[in-house]
Amino acid sequence: MSTSKFKPRKHLNPDALIADLRGTFEKLPDATPRTSETSLADALMSGFAMFSLKDSSLLAFQNRRNDENMKNIFRIRHVPCDTYMRTQLDEVEPLSMAPAFCQLFARAQRGKVLERYRFMDGWYLLLLDGVEYYRSTNIHCPKCLERHHRNGNVSYYHQLVAAVVAHPDLAEVIPLMPEPIQRQDGGKKGDCERNAAGRLLNRISSEHPHLRFVVTEDALSANGPHIQLILSLGWGYILVAKPGDHTELFARVEAAVEANTIANFQYADHETGKIHCYRWLHQVPLNASHPDLRVNFLEYWEIDSEFRVQYYNSWVTSFPCSPETVEEIKRGGRSRWKIENETFNTLKNQGYHFEHNYGHGKKNLSVVFAMLMMLAFSVDQIQQLCNPLFKAAWEKCGTKKAFWEELRTAFRAFVVTSMSELYELICFGYVKCRPVMNSS
Repeated sequence: MSTSKFKPRKHLNPDALIADLRGTFEKLPDATPRTSETSLADALMSGFAMFSLKDSSLLAFQNRRNDENMKNIFRIRHVPCDTYMRTQLDEVEPLSMAPAFCQLFARAQRGKVLERYRFMDGWYLLLLDGVEYYRSTNIHCPKCLERHHRNGNVSYYHQLVAAVVAHPDLAEVIPLMPEPIQRQDGGKKGDCERNAAGRLLNRISSEHPHLRFVVTEDALSANGPHIQLILSLGWGYILVAKPGDHTELFARVEAAVEANTIANFQYADHETGKIHCYRWLHQVPLNASHPDLRVNFLEYWEIDSEFRVQYYNSWVTSFPCSPETVEEIKRGGRSRWKIENETFNTLKNQGYHFEHNYGHGKKNLSVVFAMLMMLAFSVDQIQQLCNPLFKAAWEKCGTKKAFWEELRTAFRAFVVTSMSELYELICFGYVKCRPVMNSS
């Protein structure tokens, strides 16, 4: 079978991206003692390799510690033992890993991948949401968040705010570096999703100053300070608005409905039998606390052929609404679920073991592992977008979990020089042969 049609793009294939990550990690400050054979870059690449192979635990990863393919594929000179890996990675400042995410994003941008994500005249949808990835009633660190229960018990947990670039018509997302939600100032000062989201937006603006983003988030983010921050960055927004969170706003909308001053538009899709109904109001005060902050309000109903409401939502947005624009604004608002479905659910349910505790540490280990997992997910998303060989191997296996299992099997059974060769083995098959016994 000819492999030419499966040839991946040179600068976006997994091996080029892995080489980039290795080069980026080598530039990080390394406090590893000179007597150690394992550098910080080796430890970071080992963690990345564990999440690339979707190993369910550090113990499972340790079983391949001396595998020749660790050097061939992941460019690891010395794979550390699990204890030493945890010790090294616990000292890494999470923010120092930002260049690795920027490098992957730059590769996607130079490879014209980002052009497919253009939305509404050159904007890009930026989806944000918070997620919990660690919880324990016993093991904790100074940066853990605390949840105090009525029975007097305390549970400790870690959260982060994730950000991805998405498009309504694409299943894949392009992850940016998440922002940890954790106790600040040596464990004396709390943190929350709102503060972390603000830090994240400012960092993304500094990392990608020439991109125009449309921030799409849930109703928690439709507040005055957050909207003012988005506007100060020169960006737009489409944020969910709920009656319970925005009573003043919805009161004004109802007043406009009663006065018959609210605009509306609807059309029927004859192919599906659905009716799409829109209603909007321009330049409404967001709330009583921010009367000078004016927003555009949009409501949407999807009604089936039997006149039952199948979907309803409402948003505040910086974009003017009209019969020509409401469809795209709605599509952007509905895309918010991609960060839940295409990101968090994938990480939790498709082999990444997002909520598994690989190690907590005393400082940063839990966060660093989450960052390395997100980097592995980012490489996989780029392959899913751009690599026909990856997609063919995945299709042959049927499911992502089956694909990862076949990948680990091929990794153990064969000596290869690249990740692309593993994809080829899965895609085109191989000849079974009798084992060659190692008599040494």
